[in-house]
Amino acid sequence: MRFKFLLRPGWLALTLAVWVFAGACIYFLSPWQFGRNDERQAQNAAITKSLKSDPVPFGARHDEWQKVEIKGRYLPELEALARLRTVQGEAAFEVITPFRTTTGHTVLIDRGYVRPVNGIKPPDFAKPPADEVTVIGLARPNESNEQPAFQQDGRRQIYSINNNAVGPGIEPGYYQLIENQPGALDTLPLPRLESGPFFSYALQWIAFGVMAVGGWLYFTIREARPGGVLHEGPKRKKSIAELLAEEGDDGADEGRTEADDAGQLDRTRHVT
Repeated sequence: MRFKFLLRPGWLALTLAVWVFAGACIYFLSPWQFGRNDERQAQNAAITKSLKSDPVPFGARHDEWQKVEIKGRYLPELEALARLRTVQGEAAFEVITPFRTTTGHTVLIDRGYVRPVNGIKPPDFAKPPADEVTVIGLARPNESNEQPAFQQDGRRQIYSINNNAVGPGIEPGYYQLIENQPGALDTLPLPRLESGPFFSYALQWIAFGVMAVGGWLYFTIREARPGGVLHEGPKRKKSIAELLAEEGDDGADEGRTEADDAGQLDRTRHVT
């Protein structure tokens, strides 16, 4: 049977590894990258739309990156710093201050960022205005970690911008202030409007999966043909007796060859 070699343990292991890798590339890794590309495209579209549109009044729910106008007062007593942030390649804290709207809701306002002192400690920064103000911010969803706020270096700090982490009675999500708003610090930059490498990564994973299967098929067909390496079978080691016998046969052959040469030489002399 030409394909009997496929049942050998080594070939079964190779086959399993190739098909698992190819399946992961095509059914998991490439869709993951396609999904990230779709998310980036949706984010770019939402930011572009927000930049071109006027702010909408504060309501119960807003699309991500939508520009929202909110009227009310800051609640600095619950202010917290989101730590372990990077802005434009450098360490930063984001200043998160609760805000009580005129409609009775409490929301989180991301006032912007400040740079740490000596790379680790929060600096001093301006307090938000105490009077009623109107601010415009970009709607953002909660970050995943809900670990509660803790006190460090004289400031309440959080690991993730989440209403449950800051305090009770706060609406989910937060609003990232745009430039020149009351209480704003250094404004956070918007994400770069580019597609990123995700689409090309997805195509590469598909190519890797196809190449793995193609290589497996190539070697399978090569071994199935007559003369394949696996068809030669294992070579048996020769015994000492067989090796000595072969040497004896070689010696006899050499003796016969020398005798034949000598006889040929004598005949040549006789003729001469």
